[in-house]
Amino acid sequence: MKRSTVETALGALVILVAAMFLSYSYKTANLSTGSGGYEVVALFSSIGGLQAGDDVQISGVKVGNVSKVELDKETYLAKVHLNIDPAYKLPVDTAALISSESLLGGKYLALEPGADEELLGPGGTIEYTQAPQNLEQLLGQFIFSMQGDEDKKKQGQ
Repeated sequence: MKRSTVETALGALVILVAAMFLSYSYKTANLSTGSGGYEVVALFSSIGGLQAGDDVQISGVKVGNVSKVELDKETYLAKVHLNIDPAYKLPVDTAALISSESLLGGKYLALEPGADEELLGPGGTIEYTQAPQNLEQLLGQFIFSMQGDEDKKKQGQ
């Protein structure tokens, strides 16, 4: 009987510690749905792997997150919904670009605020967007241009 009591107490302790770790990881992961902020939309020709939950940053500081990504049925552009912290107000001439954290890392959306006095309100649209650079396309263009240089050298001789 004594052994089963010790095992039960140890099991309860393990469950308690696991619950504390789960609670801590949930708080530090910032998995909130984004309520409390205001939503703006940006349209991109390509999002290059950006997905809901990715960070929105200004000068490397997180100011919100991507709440939803969908296809605009009229323009066939990627419609990215951003949830911005209400402490940050964005000018209407803000630009949005999709960047990589590193060569192997995830994506984030970088905002570059403009200088306009008028501010984007809830439901506003960011007009100036730039799709991410495709590494495979850049490498292909580089190789193709190098082949063109070699052909010119051969013709010149």
